[in-house]
Amino acid sequence: MNAPAALTTGFDKRRKQDMVNAENPAPPPRLDYSLPKVIVTSVIRGAHKEESHGGVYLVDLQTEIVEQVLDWDTCDISWEGRGWDRGLRGVALLEDKVYIAASDELFCYDRQFNKLGSWRNRYLRHAHEIHRYENQLLITSTGFDAVLQFNLQSREFVRGWCVRPRGKDTLHLQTFNPQRDNGPDEGNVLHLNNVSQDASGLYLSGRGLPMVLHISDEAIKPYAKLPPGTHNAMPYHGGVLYNDTNADLVSFEAGNNFTYLDVPMYATADLKCTELGDERLARQGFGRGLCVYRDDIVIAGSSPSTITVWDMRARAVIKSVNIAMDIRNAVHGLALWSSP
Repeated sequence: MNAPAALTTGFDKRRKQDMVNAENPAPPPRLDYSLPKVIVTSVIRGAHKEESHGGVYLVDLQTEIVEQVLDWDTCDISWEGRGWDRGLRGVALLEDKVYIAASDELFCYDRQFNKLGSWRNRYLRHAHEIHRYENQLLITSTGFDAVLQFNLQSREFVRGWCVRPRGKDTLHLQTFNPQRDNGPDEGNVLHLNNVSQDASGLYLSGRGLPMVLHISDEAIKPYAKLPPGTHNAMPYHGGVLYNDTNADLVSFEAGNNFTYLDVPMYATADLKCTELGDERLARQGFGRGLCVYRDDIVIAGSSPSTITVWDMRARAVIKSVNIAMDIRNAVHGLALWSSP
């Protein structure tokens, strides 16, 4: 056995997948499948003030045409007050409006990317992913271990949920009104980074949580186990779909049913801005950004900014489109823009 490989994060998952592939070969990938256009936000990690800190792209996965529609430094967003890890982050759409989160502000644009408005809240800090459910927008406020609910009709922050450890093995759920000052203290304990919702309630996950949490009627309970360091965990086919960022895998698990897919990697010589030499700041293979298309087609983001279309039935890539080879340029938000 190759000892270094055995010590690699995700080794056991890859070994299990290899065994399944050998015993139960998958059908060929649907390479002629009609693919959608997606909207992508990116963060350029470690950039200086005079450099771009990321932007927003439209990626036509059918034609592979990439169009940058917003740049952080030229889209009328003030530099001051953005906190660490500047850049445009979670993204969600409702009809003709596009909602994008920065670190401590929610922005609204039309489909031509004219700015229509923006909103702040004292409990919005280091925002990550956002999710639209009906006429509500859910925003992960990582700097408060919280999720904020923004009403798209009244354009107000109307509810908040904060999750923090209480004792050794217990989590405490605090609900609060973001318009009042009785909410949680600032703090990033669990690094909550993703939220989704269906008719049964909220699903919440983060890099510091070993599970997806389900919140319903102000009660909190585990939904599915997760390894450390995940992004974009969401319910899928009775299980959980997520970016296993530490292992460089797109993963699906539902009991004994699983699929583990390797994030695309590039030759070191093809990468740019590698002189930073700090994988904690920027590295290739960092999986973040994930959305489900249809017919078991899943679209995922990774670093350097790359969008990959996966055929989950075939356990294979249909297409991969690169936005930039700068190792610091990392996909953050990802959502469907239009379908063929």
